Amino acid sequence: MKKTLIALAIAAGAGALAAVPALAADTATPNEAKALSQKAQATVNTQGKEKAFAAFATADFKPKDLYVFCMDLNGVMLSHAVKPELVGKNLLEFNKYGDTLFKNMIAKVKADGEGWVDYQWPYPGTDEIKDKTSYVMSNKEGFFCGVGAYK
Repeated sequence: MKKTLIALAIAAGAGALAAVPALAADTATPNEAKALSQKAQATVNTQGKEKAFAAFATADFKPKDLYVFCMDLNGVMLSHAVKPELVGKNLLEFNKYGDTLFKNMIAKVKADGEGWVDYQWPYPGTDEIKDKTSYVMSNKEGFFCGVGAYK
């Protein structure tokens, strides 16, 4: 019994190690995040927000570890492809990891219409806080959408 448990533990550990390169390959780059943000902006501009929000929940808008989130200029989350429970919540004052990232995103959109915003965010599946950057872009509907990637 003891040998069987040890063998299972070793096999599980080897499987976990084999999965590490796959996780790295599934991590998107900032350039991929920007491209998806541009695609999201075009989708909102051509299809309107309701159709766009539905599209953002599909696999076409969730490659690798990327997803689209959209927020109004008052800090209210309008769409979140991974955490729909955030929709309708005002996150303007959110500062759990050392910065007011949503305030910074709104400021970037108001000043430039689009651009990068850097912040700290937990790495999925861990408690580790890592550097992340989101490319945010305004659209014809008057809100912005963004897509983030770990640096």
